[in-house]
Amino acid sequence: MINKEIYNKINWKDSRNLTMLTDFYELTMMNGYMQSRLGNLTAYFDMFFRKVPDEGGFAIMAGVEQIIQYINNISFEEEDINYLRSKGVFPEEFLDYLRNFKFTGDIWAIPEGTPIFPNEPIVTVKAPVMEVQFIETMILLTINHQSLIATKANRIVRAADGRPVMEFGSRRAQGYDGAVYGARAAYVGGCNSTACTIAEEMFGIPAVGTMAHSWVQLFPSEYEAFKAWTNTNPDNCILLVDTYNVLKSGIPNAIKVFDEILRPLGKRPKGIRIDSGDITYLSNKCREMLDKAGYEECKITVSSSLDEYIIRDVITQGAKVDSFGVGERLITSKSESVFGGVYKLSAIELEGNIIPKIKISENETKTTNPGFKITYRLFDKATNKAIADVITLKDETIDETQVYEIFDPVYTWKRKKIRNFYVRKLQVPIFEKGECVYKTPTLQEIQDYCKEQLETLWPELMRFENPHKYYVDLSTELWNLKNKLLNELSFED
Repeated sequence: MINKEIYNKINWKDSRNLTMLTDFYELTMMNGYMQSRLGNLTAYFDMFFRKVPDEGGFAIMAGVEQIIQYINNISFEEEDINYLRSKGVFPEEFLDYLRNFKFTGDIWAIPEGTPIFPNEPIVTVKAPVMEVQFIETMILLTINHQSLIATKANRIVRAADGRPVMEFGSRRAQGYDGAVYGARAAYVGGCNSTACTIAEEMFGIPAVGTMAHSWVQLFPSEYEAFKAWTNTNPDNCILLVDTYNVLKSGIPNAIKVFDEILRPLGKRPKGIRIDSGDITYLSNKCREMLDKAGYEECKITVSSSLDEYIIRDVITQGAKVDSFGVGERLITSKSESVFGGVYKLSAIELEGNIIPKIKISENETKTTNPGFKITYRLFDKATNKAIADVITLKDETIDETQVYEIFDPVYTWKRKKIRNFYVRKLQVPIFEKGECVYKTPTLQEIQDYCKEQLETLWPELMRFENPHKYYVDLSTELWNLKNKLLNELSFED
């Protein structure tokens, strides 16, 4: 269970006021809206991402709980107001507005743990433009970071093929928030535990760990180091065997200590850990030696700069590994360190009418989808597998009783008629008129939900290389609206 007292202490009562964690241009634009008498204009913004990290088939949504915490705790303190006054660019009218700031809008988001795909709205905000503008930075940095790590963790967990994966990255994370929330995101993605102690205190993620090489080095011999550890931890004896020589020293000394200390107590060793060397060769030899000594149940854990490709390869090669500890390449998503989510205006509201807005680019992937939208996921009734996602305008529905045609929004001749299907809206209400209406699941529930949702994806989408393309299509009505705006805003040479 999450320790709410510790959670609040760390996140909202430390020396930082996270209300001020915003790009300065959010504030200058807010002031500009106020001076232009546009501050009460209702605006719609979508957060979406353009590319799955590591050329993967999908990403994993994460970070919604922290967005809720942030929105619920926005408060400009007097020291913040005084600092902004010292910049000499904001009038007192604007500073008074900040002093009494409260988010009053609506937010929809895709639940954490859901597989997500490029270009579909994963967070949508409707609010007075000053409010919707202000929260941009925190929405982006929170969802971008946690979705990146959850996605990487899930790739690693899938590579482990059912073997437990422990997140070991705290000391290599980009700062302490990266360690703490990276551990949370890794758990969403499927890791079963973490080395980060505070992550258990805050989120209930099991914290694990035994010894470092320094423990072994501090004793006169490896044998004495193992003996001291086993005497101290007879019920959870896991020994690090690669400080000197795994096969000639580490495993023989481990077996000797198991025989001398644990057997007389009627206890059994929990495992050994290898942190360097040829994982496949060493794990196989260790398994042989442990089995021969009568410790068949002694588990073998490996670490040492692992990622999904190394894990997949050693398993394919027949390594006798029971679990993996993965650090820097997980917690930093070393292979691709940017999620790339963006936050774009999609509509404004005037006298109750929604006016769609579009951002145009010569790069087709950067041209936005206009309007107040909703995304549906279509599932095959026979298999419960996801077929495609369809973005529609808010008032559209998809009739499950009729044949529905989907088409590629760029290569429109690519079409498919869908039969015998059902649909689900992806985004759910998070805030309504400034009040949170969403009951946040426990972290364990989020992880379980993620596993369930992954079962709806076809195996071809899970490939690390050249995964099947999952289509995110536009409804005919939205496609027509987008092209109408493009034609209206086109410029002749």
